[in-house]
Amino acid sequence: MAVLKQNEEFNADSLEEKIIGIASDMVLHDSGFHFHTTKAQLLYAPSGCMTVTTCDRQFVLPPFRMLWIPANEVHRVNFRNMVAYRSVYFDQNYAEKYIHSSLKVLHVNPLLKEIIERICFWDWNTPDIHQENILKVFWNELNNAPEEKLELKMPQDRRFKNKIEEWTKRLSMPPMLKNIAEDTGAVEKTITRIFKKETGLSYQEWRQQWRLQRSIELLVEGNTIGEVSYILEFSSDSAFIEFFKKHTGSTPLQYLMKNV
Repeated sequence: MAVLKQNEEFNADSLEEKIIGIASDMVLHDSGFHFHTTKAQLLYAPSGCMTVTTCDRQFVLPPFRMLWIPANEVHRVNFRNMVAYRSVYFDQNYAEKYIHSSLKVLHVNPLLKEIIERICFWDWNTPDIHQENILKVFWNELNNAPEEKLELKMPQDRRFKNKIEEWTKRLSMPPMLKNIAEDTGAVEKTITRIFKKETGLSYQEWRQQWRLQRSIELLVEGNTIGEVSYILEFSSDSAFIEFFKKHTGSTPLQYLMKNV
């Protein structure tokens, strides 16, 4: 077990244990891009919201969502408000016996939540029989956990990749298509073609998916529907609620209540 302090260094690859759980309460955290050469990672926050960026995708992790990160996957973890951070590292050879998975977001049911908490706070010594029994349930629940589509593919074209970095740092809304065309000097048809090729979405569709991810972050951080609607430039609160329900199947309040 390790309870980390804000900005405390931790290197899972330097440890030989097959299972390493860590916990921390952090705020304004940016891990920077990194990868783990010998460890797969399970990343989860029982409260707060994390954003994870890879070379070509962005994931949002509200409570009751976890991200499975295979070894050698380059990633970066960001959060701005207080987050109850939980991370479990598994020796790659050990994990491959139980799960053969790429990077993906999974739903955390109440049982998985309790098991992850238990793992993050137990000793790193070789698991005893009791712990081994818990791990059997853990792997069974993990392999049956529903996948959640909370990812956004990122364009690789340098012009747009750099712009997205700027928007992310300033927490600003991606501009309308005509505005990004003026800003980058690329014509609208070219922008649409590049985004469709590199993300599978038109620029307008990509911008809407970005708004959805950001709205989840803002709601989990405690912002009201009115505040989220204003920040994300919706014409009204009702327009935001309709947008959110269209993409998630729930109103913002229903979405939050399902995850408490």
